[in-house]
Amino acid sequence: MMDLLRSFYWFDEALQSGLKSHGWPDVSRGQSLVLVNIMLGVRRASQLARNLGISRQAMSKTLVEMEERGLIVLKPDPMDRRAQIVAFSPESETLRDDAQAILRELEGHIGRRFGKQRIARMREILREDWGAIPDLSSVNRD
Repeated sequence: MMDLLRSFYWFDEALQSGLKSHGWPDVSRGQSLVLVNIMLGVRRASQLARNLGISRQAMSKTLVEMEERGLIVLKPDPMDRRAQIVAFSPESETLRDDAQAILRELEGHIGRRFGKQRIARMREILREDWGAIPDLSSVNRD
């Protein structure tokens, strides 16, 4: 798991560096994770907070900052007046295009470094359904 996390950090730092080289202002890791979650279809602020492991208040503050920067828009949820729907703003389209191009280049880089077959296998494993989270209450702590 530590290797997966280290690899994620490498990708995020490389993405941030690439965006900066394209003239985009810094995006925090938390904001980057929000953007990735939106790309994955997560639209409710409460679910974003759960996915990132932060309070709803902290998520609300992050989303307001991101909306002020023009990265996202917040809309009332028609199904729940207390909730908000989070979406990309029209202004962030160019940023998303640049990010996708940078990510494709990063994937090409690791493909050249480690071999396309190994990367394809890694991608295959990551896309698999890993099943339900196991009950680990009986794991011996020794």
